[in-house]
Amino acid sequence: MHLAFFLLLGASLSRFLIRHPGEPRTPWIIALSLALALLYVLGPALGSRPHDERRPTARRLLWLGAVVATWVVLVLLAPSFAWCAVPLFYTGLRTLPAGAASLLVGLLTAFVVVAQLRLSTGFDPNLVLAPPAVAALATTVFVHMERQAARQRALIDDLIRTRRELAATERREGTLAERQRLSMEIHDTLAQGLSSQQMLLQAADRIWDSAPATARGHIRTATEITARNLAEARRFVHDLAPADLADGTSLPEALRELATRTSESGAGNGEVLDTGAAAGGSATGAAPSVRFHQDGAPAPLPDRVQSALLRIAQGALANVREHAAATTVTLTLTYLGDQVVLDIADDGRGFTPPPATPASPPASGRRVRGHGLPAMHARMRQLGGTLTIESAPGEGTVLSAAVPLERTP
Repeated sequence: MHLAFFLLLGASLSRFLIRHPGEPRTPWIIALSLALALLYVLGPALGSRPHDERRPTARRLLWLGAVVATWVVLVLLAPSFAWCAVPLFYTGLRTLPAGAASLLVGLLTAFVVVAQLRLSTGFDPNLVLAPPAVAALATTVFVHMERQAARQRALIDDLIRTRRELAATERREGTLAERQRLSMEIHDTLAQGLSSQQMLLQAADRIWDSAPATARGHIRTATEITARNLAEARRFVHDLAPADLADGTSLPEALRELATRTSESGAGNGEVLDTGAAAGGSATGAAPSVRFHQDGAPAPLPDRVQSALLRIAQGALANVREHAAATTVTLTLTYLGDQVVLDIADDGRGFTPPPATPASPPASGRRVRGHGLPAMHARMRQLGGTLTIESAPGEGTVLSAAVPLERTP
């Protein structure tokens, strides 16, 4: 539009100089043309009307008045400058509110019609109808563009607001996820270790006078658990894998070691049987006899899968030791090609599994004791796996965690 204005201004000045050479008004026409060009150039320097203001600034009004007045004088001296009105339509529409701009367009159009009739030697309907048609078309196009721009600005504002809300939601979800991860890690490491230490120290205190050797054995076992908990805490602070999986230890090896520790963490006279390598036996004393068995061809597992399954095994064995009063527990790790399954079966007192799904609260609003089962469900959901519990009072419990694996073509 700026280029069109200067082209029309230059064409009008050239037409006048060619058709009216040597006229006394020529210096005035040239001077006014230069003045109009300079005034028009000053427009962008004054700044356009902001979208959130309904009234232009005083400087913009003075500038628009100077431009229109200079153009009017030019048209009175040389009617051929009337065609510069089209760019001025847009200048007025951009500068003034809708009502005032429409009034200015109407006045400029009437002035153009009068100027064209002055040049005509006879009455020509085109001179009366063409300028209003051009003005109406220019105004309609501008109004349509303004509405489209307003809708686009509103859409951009909505997108920016939605993006900010989405970012805030993601931050909240990230915070909640991190809190859940922290609670699960603390429950499966420090809390379980402290619980074992408490039971061992209480047992040592009860038999300190009658069986001091056994009591000292309990204390030594509690000290070992403390050392492992300290290692877990340090690795937990640095967001590393479980201590049992450090130094390249595989999941089967870590589960076998966990089974051994669990069997030996009670009265000290339990035993562990690896049915994948040795024969079995029966356990006596407070600690259940934990057996580990491995089925299928071992496959490399992602670190997060190994960590989750080990944590589930730790939590399940802690629950068995604290609540089930079981004598035998079997850990079974099965590789099925497209998934890996960890089963923990005990012959304890059993219980009635809660009917609610892991993602919903228990039925009737009852509060479920403990954090272990919800944490296990959460770990499986994060890996896209499933956790199933089969149990009944007096019939023991079987907990099964299945994680799908990506097949390598």
